[in-house]
Amino acid sequence: MPGHLTARATTAIAAAAALALLTPAQAHAGAIGSTPVASFEYAVGGVTMKVPTGCMFTHIIRGGGRKITYQNAGVDCGFVGALNSGFCNWRIDFTYADTDNKTYKTSRGKTHNECEIHPMRDNAPQTLPRYGKACAHLNVNGVRRASQCHHITK
Repeated sequence: MPGHLTARATTAIAAAAALALLTPAQAHAGAIGSTPVASFEYAVGGVTMKVPTGCMFTHIIRGGGRKITYQNAGVDCGFVGALNSGFCNWRIDFTYADTDNKTYKTSRGKTHNECEIHPMRDNAPQTLPRYGKACAHLNVNGVRRASQCHHITK
């Protein structure tokens, strides 16, 4: 009969649905967080650079458990912050700490001598040896200016 499922088709659909419910799904998690970059001044080659308010440092992390499949951090500026001359001599580092807040690994970024309005860095996928937290740090002209962290838990 047109429009009706046969008993065999109905059984196959029911079996596929049951199998889908019984197959354990891999846990995936992600986090995104932003923190404001406070206004500051610094000197580059005798010129005073000013970073006004209006910039946010954002850290994105994706994965499951202790496995990180994607990690990125960068600065976005809006309003008055978008008018600044950029961040010169900048570097973004990623650090990893255990549940006792003891840092056990640092992925130090390259120092970029050029000035960029939206500095950004990706980090390689990895599996962490312990639970704790993953942090990103923005350094400008050798001074840490912003940090943003995510807890990595079971």
